[in-house]
Amino acid sequence: MIPFWVEVIGVFAGFFGVIAWIPQIKRVWSEKKHDGISLPTFALVSISLILWLLYGIIIGSVAITLANIAALSCIIAIIVGVVKLRN
Repeated sequence: MIPFWVEVIGVFAGFFGVIAWIPQIKRVWSEKKHDGISLPTFALVSISLILWLLYGIIIGSVAITLANIAALSCIIAIIVGVVKLRN
C-alpha cells in the first residue's frame, strides 16, 4: 500500500500538471486558435496518459489514476477543439 503522504504529493503533482493545460484549452476553445498544435504529438501524449492511467489503476494509486483521468480529459478537449476548428 502506498503511504498517504506519497499520495498527497502525487495529487499535488497531478493538480499542477492539469493546470498547465488550461491555457492551451482556452486558446483553442475561447480564442479559436489552433496554430502550432500538432495532433500526432497530442495523440502520443494521449497514449502515454492512458498507459499511466492503467499503471495507476494496477498499483492502486488514487493520485496517479485521478491525475491521468484529468490530464487525459484536457488533452481530449484540446484534440476535439482543434479537429473542429480545422474542419
